[in-house]
Amino acid sequence: MIWDDVGFLLSKIKYNENSLISVSYTKKHGKVTGIIFGGTSRKIKNYLQIGNKIHLNYQSKSENKIGFFKVEIEQALSPLYFDNQQKLSCINSAMNLIKILTADFQKNEKIFKLIENFYQILQSDNWIKNYVLWELELFKLLGYDLVFENLVEKKIIGNNTQYISKSLTNKKIIPNFLIDQNNESIDLETLLNGLRIVGDFLDKTILKPNNLTQPLSRLQFINTLK
Repeated sequence: MIWDDVGFLLSKIKYNENSLISVSYTKKHGKVTGIIFGGTSRKIKNYLQIGNKIHLNYQSKSENKIGFFKVEIEQALSPLYFDNQQKLSCINSAMNLIKILTADFQKNEKIFKLIENFYQILQSDNWIKNYVLWELELFKLLGYDLVFENLVEKKIIGNNTQYISKSLTNKKIIPNFLIDQNNESIDLETLLNGLRIVGDFLDKTILKPNNLTQPLSRLQFINTLK
């Protein structure tokens, strides 16, 4: 099996002295794992940064055996944020979520497009808010649509609108931006609360039923914001 495609590098680990095992999300083949011979060499290791867009030539004897990648850089995206720890950590969190939540060789061009849109989010003014909404869109594409409007009670307090979860045992204030996505005036504590609530949904609805735990990279990203 031989093919060429473009994809985003989701992860890499050392395989031996000269090679890496990498995972990429590709446009035409979904998530693919393969060995990159010479992946630790000076020639290519600098552009094998998590989140970079790469061209892949894939070769495998069968679908049941791990294949081999020859890679070339398409867009060096991660280095643009080497001086911004928050955004670099966000890249690691987003790519790790894609890796954990998607299945091998299941093509989904909407998810590929979502990854492309992720880099537009990093350049937006309200990028943290938009990233939280990006996570929700990812879950929706995977079949887990969280519609907050159906889970909250609306209260008017003075001139302010407040949303409270309908849970009888654990009532929470739900940040307005999760319901009114046009809300632009959001403080950091509200954004962190939104990340925690979306993380709770991720944990209870997607991860635990599949014997998975909250990704460390997501927790590290949240810590960079505090």
